[in-house]
Amino acid sequence: MTRLMMAAACLVALCACAVTDDRLRSRFEATLAADESATAALKQWCTRQDIATPALITVDHLPTDGATASADIRRMLEVDAEEPLGYRHVALVCGSTTLSVAHNWYVPGRLTADMNEVLQTTNTPFGRAVADLDFTRERLESVEGPTADCPADTILTHRAILRRRDAKPISTVIECYTPANLRTAGP
Repeated sequence: MTRLMMAAACLVALCACAVTDDRLRSRFEATLAADESATAALKQWCTRQDIATPALITVDHLPTDGATASADIRRMLEVDAEEPLGYRHVALVCGSTTLSVAHNWYVPGRLTADMNEVLQTTNTPFGRAVADLDFTRERLESVEGPTADCPADTILTHRAILRRRDAKPISTVIECYTPANLRTAGP
């Protein structure tokens, strides 16, 4: 009888953990959906989950390995084959915790010179660098888990296009969110 009671208690504890994980995932996804900028949403999440103090999102630049924009990327950005594009492959970090890995193709000609300088020379996230454009986010896809462009442990993948007020696309991004987002605060 004691073993049966212990097994039942373990099952209840496992179910409670699954419910907590589902609720945490739902809150994380709601935080992302509530903001046009993934950078701003991650900052809110970092604060809420007490991941780091201060909750400052920066980027670590990752290898680009000579990436070239596909015809599909150029179509989404509404540019021809001659238009120069920028590319950033970065990890978005809060404190020392990587919250996402992003592949970001953007149109430098639709940004200010200062924005381009910041993107090329600093660890400022794209969303913060171009915030003055008051961009909107068009979510193209949300996938639980990784896609081909993401690390294997990705919990959630988003694809989106960012647009200026005049509806011109400035960026297309693939965001690969890490398991660190679902760790609960505290010891």
